[in-house]
Amino acid sequence: MNLSKPQPLTIEGGKKAVLLLHGFTGSTKDVKKLGEFLSKRGYTVHAPIYSGHGVEPEALLETKPEDWWNDVVEGYNFLKSKGYEEIAVVGISLGGVFSLKVAETFPVKACVAMCAPITRDNSKGLFTRLYHYARLYKHFENKSKDQIISELHELRITPKDSLDGVTRLTTETRDDLSTIKAPTLVLQGSLDDELYQESAPFILNTVETDDKEIIWYENSGHIITLDKEREKVYEDVYKFLDHIEWSVAN
Repeated sequence: MNLSKPQPLTIEGGKKAVLLLHGFTGSTKDVKKLGEFLSKRGYTVHAPIYSGHGVEPEALLETKPEDWWNDVVEGYNFLKSKGYEEIAVVGISLGGVFSLKVAETFPVKACVAMCAPITRDNSKGLFTRLYHYARLYKHFENKSKDQIISELHELRITPKDSLDGVTRLTTETRDDLSTIKAPTLVLQGSLDDELYQESAPFILNTVETDDKEIIWYENSGHIITLDKEREKVYEDVYKFLDHIEWSVAN
């Protein structure tokens, strides 16, 4: 079975723009429903897909976080090229780290970081996620059990420099959190792993803005945009963006 490659997502909904960023091993599918929710309420949304993501897992290890960051920057510049002068950034997991990095690097109206592992100090756990993704992906390709076992073994012995790069990028972003002055919303699932639960209050306490808030979701894990409380997540993101003083009107 040939799996269709996820595509970048752009939905025009108004003069206020939102850059949506997915997570590690994820794709635009992680944020599509949130994007549709926001577009129906007057926001134009654009979600890039990072190099090596949404396709065979081997492709991810052939890219590096700098490539993914370049894709994020291209997404921001895409909105600017379309004439959107005011842009908010919303990201989940690694996309949450990227959303913070965007807020450190470019002018943004607001920053929303969902389940962002900003306190990560090693690449532990990243390969486990990639391995799990690889197993599912190869299963959906209808490959034989023996072929899957063989390909997963090859994946295990493949150099994983890109995973170490995630730690470096996260550390750089964490070191510059205090430069963020834009309104910041932190969203976190209470059933998520400890790393993410520790990261949420750290982000809230470190960004240098008076307009900041943290919201916990008691019945949600990591990808809260697709979990049990996703509708509340969408509403909370919308409410936060809507309270910002945008100079443009739809």
